[in-house]
Amino acid sequence: MSKVFHKIYVFTLAAITIIVFLFLLFYGANYYFTDIQERFFHIQNDLLKPGGFLGHGMGIIGSTIIVIGVFGYMVRKRFRSFSRIGVLKYWLEFHIFLCILGPVLILYHTSFKFGGIVAISFWSMVAVVISGVIGRFIYIQIPRTIEGREMNLSELNSMKVNFYAELENQFNIDLEIISWLNESLLDKSNLSEGSLLIRIFKRIRFENRIIRQLRSKLKAKDISRKNLKKIIKLIRSEIILSRRIAWLSTMQNYLRYWHVAHLPFALIMLAIMIVHVIVAVLFGNKWIF
Repeated sequence: MSKVFHKIYVFTLAAITIIVFLFLLFYGANYYFTDIQERFFHIQNDLLKPGGFLGHGMGIIGSTIIVIGVFGYMVRKRFRSFSRIGVLKYWLEFHIFLCILGPVLILYHTSFKFGGIVAISFWSMVAVVISGVIGRFIYIQIPRTIEGREMNLSELNSMKVNFYAELENQFNIDLEIISWLNESLLDKSNLSEGSLLIRIFKRIRFENRIIRQLRSKLKAKDISRKNLKKIIKLIRSEIILSRRIAWLSTMQNYLRYWHVAHLPFALIMLAIMIVHVIVAVLFGNKWIF
C-alpha cells in the first residue's frame, strides 16, 4: 500500500467513525436530551430505546463489530497460518477502527442510560477504548518494519548511517553540518529527568530547537527552497527515529505493562456482554430474527 493510499485508508476509517457518531447524535438529539422519566412518551422512544428497533440493532451491530475487531486481530497476530494475510500494521489500524466504531454504536444503544451489571461492561468498554488509545501511542513509539515486526538496534543504527549518507550524497550537505547534527542528536542532557509527560515536553522542545538551528545553517548555505523542504522533512524523520531509539527500552516496558492492564478490561467487557445477550434472548428480545 502506497503512502498516499494509506493516508486515504486511515482518513476514510476516521471519517466513517465521526460521521456515524454525528449522524446518530443529530438524528436522536431531541430524544437523548429528554429526561429519562419522560422518554416513554417521546415519539422516537419505540425506535431509539435500548430495546427499540434502531436502539436494539445498534447494540447487536456494535457488539458484533467489537467481537470481529478483537478476535480478527488476535487471530492474524497469533496464528502463523494467517501471517501472510495482509500487513499487521493495517490490521491493527482496522482493529482500532472497529473497536471505536463498535463502542460508539453501543453508546447510542444504551441511549445514555447506564445501570446494573451492564454498566460494569459499559465502563469496562470505555476503559478498553481509552487504554487502547494510550497503547496505540506507545506502540508507534517502537520502530517497526512494515510487517509490524519490532526493529532491533542494529537495524536502527543502519538506518541512521544511511540517513547521513543520503544527506551527504544526494543533497551535498557538508560534513560540518552533518557532524553538528549528529552531535546535537546525541546530546540528551536533562532529557531523561522527570515524569513521562515532562520528558515528552522536553524532547519536543529539544527537537524543535534543533530544527530551527539547522534551518538557519542551511539557509546560510544558499540551498534552494525546494531542497530545503526535502532536507527538513528527511531530518524530521531522523529526529523521530532518534527519539524512538532513545525511548526504545522504556516504551517496550510500558507496552508490557499496558497489556497487563488492557486485557482484563477487555475480558470483563466481553464476559458481561455475552451474559447480557443471553439474558436478552431468553427474555424474547430477538430484534429482527
